[in-house]
Amino acid sequence: MQLTMGKAGLGASWQDDFEETVVCEYCGGIARIAFVAHEGLGEGDFHNFLCDMNPEDGGLWVHDCCAVAVYFCAGCLEPTAVMNQG
Repeated sequence: MQLTMGKAGLGASWQDDFEETVVCEYCGGIARIAFVAHEGLGEGDFHNFLCDMNPEDGGLWVHDCCAVAVYFCAGCLEPTAVMNQG
């Protein structure tokens, strides 16, 4: 998995580009992009994916390679994450 800091990571997505800001899940404020973690961009990442993990509880889990954008709120500093899959 490759990490890309700040706005440079907005395009590291398996679908549309991530947004620069999102609504904070905690206080409703503005959360700004901190970093994006993207599977499949780094060398050697093409065989270890989160979707290959098999959670024992049988709940929901990613079905394909994924990218996760992490945002921090400008008001409360809590994190909000947005995920998409390949």
